[in-house]
Amino acid sequence: MSRALALIKSSHPEPGGAVTVAMTLLAIGAGHRGWAILGVFLAVGATQLSVGWVNDWLDADRDRRAGRRDKPVASGAVSRRTVGTAGLIASLAIPFLGLPFGLWPAILISLVGIFALLYDWPLKSTVFSVVPYLVAFGLLPAFVVVALPGHPAPPVWLVAAGALLGGGAHFANVLPDLADDAETGVRGLPHVLGATGSSIAAAVLLLAATLTLVFGPAGPPSWAGWAAACASVVVLPLGWYAMTRASGRAVAMFRAVIVVALIDVLLLIFSGRVV
Repeated sequence: MSRALALIKSSHPEPGGAVTVAMTLLAIGAGHRGWAILGVFLAVGATQLSVGWVNDWLDADRDRRAGRRDKPVASGAVSRRTVGTAGLIASLAIPFLGLPFGLWPAILISLVGIFALLYDWPLKSTVFSVVPYLVAFGLLPAFVVVALPGHPAPPVWLVAAGALLGGGAHFANVLPDLADDAETGVRGLPHVLGATGSSIAAAVLLLAATLTLVFGPAGPPSWAGWAAACASVVVLPLGWYAMTRASGRAVAMFRAVIVVALIDVLLLIFSGRVV
């Protein structure tokens, strides 16, 4: 693996890229045009690079002790110093990338970066681990709206849906790694609740996000919204039933939660004009 590829992998490109693309598509749907679309992409992308690189920089020693060969720093594919420097540059770039949109957008995207870093340290291994997800994911769509010309206020339902989606994503993201995290000393709220409790928390938060996205906007829900709500209501109980039939293994529930999370992301992207 080349050093450049290892550095990219250290940024956690899959979740970070998904968040960046989702917010960029939301920006297009909200009415951003031209350079502003690229600006949203770069500003949101910087927050995701920041949290990913700083996470691997902080966890380098722990990952080495745990033998995490999938981690570029732990495997020696890239140095801890390089990843840390990249994380610092990305973190410092966030407010500057928000400034072309104005002061308030710059403040909002900076807060996203700050709360994301608060997850990396010190909240990741505490019962407050979900708080940065709730705040940062609520502020991301708010940034997209406030960055529009005239700086309109973001609708409450959009901010609430983003926060609920972020909270659900936190529990869903940790589900497959509960055992590995326990071995490396990570003990956030999902680890306290366990696989069953985290599955329930993820399902409740994501279902609430679905309903908020369907019934929050003005006017009657669209047929697509009704279909999404019905699908979520059906998929989650099926995942729970499959999990109980598999002696409590969380795989089926994890897959059901991921399906609902994808439904929520699509609803968020295609929620239409939000101002």
